[in-house]
Amino acid sequence: MIELIGVTKTYGKKQSTFKALDNINFTIPDGASVAIVGKSGSGKSTLMHVMSGLDRPEQGQVVIDGVDILKLKVKAVDMFRSKKIGFIFQAFFVQANETTYENVALPLEIANVSAGERRRRVIEALRTVELTDKVKEKARNLSGGQKQRLAIARAIVNSPRILFADEPTGNLDTQTGETIESLLFGLNKNGGSTLVIVTHDEELAAKCDMKIYIKDGQVDRVVGGEG
Repeated sequence: MIELIGVTKTYGKKQSTFKALDNINFTIPDGASVAIVGKSGSGKSTLMHVMSGLDRPEQGQVVIDGVDILKLKVKAVDMFRSKKIGFIFQAFFVQANETTYENVALPLEIANVSAGERRRRVIEALRTVELTDKVKEKARNLSGGQKQRLAIARAIVNSPRILFADEPTGNLDTQTGETIESLLFGLNKNGGSTLVIVTHDEELAAKCDMKIYIKDGQVDRVVGGEG
């Protein structure tokens, strides 16, 4: 379960301060698919960064599986995130000159997973996203849709409890976007991962169990879930 209590995040100093998040409160049940919906500049990406420990708010609590990650030291947050959270971004962020295998293996190398176990997990992740035929291909040679599938394989190779996806289909054509959506919702339904999608796409949001609408840094409304 993910619970945010009184979360407030401010940027800038003195007269030039900007409140990106203002007293955010909601609870996300385990295994839910959730859309964080809002216009550009509404605070939805900042909210994802705070929820995942990539950014720290000035006030509030971010409780994941009973642990307030804001009370953890930086290294402990990094370790918590590497074990429980996977990220998928609109811009892919794959290593162009590395093979698909090397891209997916990177999180496991950082986690000091043994070579044999690393290979097993990488091949399984690539199989899940249907990229086993590209195992030795350099990432720069992949299409946009294949790069996004590669990013998903890298995100799931550690079997995370929570998947964060920031506009995951924003750079893709309609057909490829639908393929990526099916893959993400399949991981949510079949793998049991909590899926949190940041989007301005109402059609994509409508496919989620729960929708959290953000406006001017505040929760405008919550539809579905536990609120």
